[in-house]
Amino acid sequence: MILDYYRIFYYVAQYKSFSKAADVMGNNQPNITRCMNILENELGCKLFIRSNRGVQLTIEGERLFEHVSIAIEQLVSGENELLKDKGLESGLVNIGASEIALRLFLLNELEIFHHRYPHVKLRISNHSTPQAVQALENGLVDFAVVTTPVALKKPLQRIPLYSFREILIGGEEYAETASNKHCLQDLQDIPLIGIAPGSSTRELYTQYFMRHNLPFSPDMEVATTDQIFPMVQHNLGIGFFPEELAAEHIAQGKIVQIPIEEPLPERKICLIRNVKRPQSIAARSLEEHLTSHRETE
Repeated sequence: MILDYYRIFYYVAQYKSFSKAADVMGNNQPNITRCMNILENELGCKLFIRSNRGVQLTIEGERLFEHVSIAIEQLVSGENELLKDKGLESGLVNIGASEIALRLFLLNELEIFHHRYPHVKLRISNHSTPQAVQALENGLVDFAVVTTPVALKKPLQRIPLYSFREILIGGEEYAETASNKHCLQDLQDIPLIGIAPGSSTRELYTQYFMRHNLPFSPDMEVATTDQIFPMVQHNLGIGFFPEELAAEHIAQGKIVQIPIEEPLPERKICLIRNVKRPQSIAARSLEEHLTSHRETE
């Protein structure tokens, strides 16, 4: 209650009038006068000099106003910031994203969200899936958008967003190889380009080859999936690449698809969130946008 009195005191001092303060605050003058009398009694001093021309602050009132004005203006500023956030006129969202998730799904959705809420700032950190999960656990990002496989511990939760598959591709020199379907064993003598250890993609292909009693030991290793494509295009070897991203280049004849007997596993792009950590209004709104058309497990 005392905070309400100080707020009233602030407006009376600002407008030098009980009636004007009442109008601004949507109150009535008798109630404003009563509250100021109570405040003066609580503090044991006069705060206002009343006259027919309005009110003036006493010396004690001026000293109090110096402190109250700072507090009230800070409160009003805070309220305005929250109202802006509520209307998504401001805000910042930190996202940890793996490269494939960014290119196949996230960029398109961020474009839509940005056009709808142009004043929300987006900060994207490019990580491998394990790194993005670690960033979420450390509180460095609001949520992560990554590719499977992904290992999680509570209180982290996975929400599937988008499914995709990868294919085996080669450069123009492998056109003859691409004319027939092959077993993985048949391709062991061809240089293989793969992701270096430490990513979900590397783990996926390690397990995939193991299921077919073969080691996954790339002849050339790269840091990101994007780096596989130019190496394949320059005929340095063959590699696995998202089918959706490869389709246009295959149609243009820049690369070829090498059919294989062993079906490649379906992968998912997932949103990872910490269910125990509160989120900002902006982060929650973006998460709701991303999950609005989510897939079921």
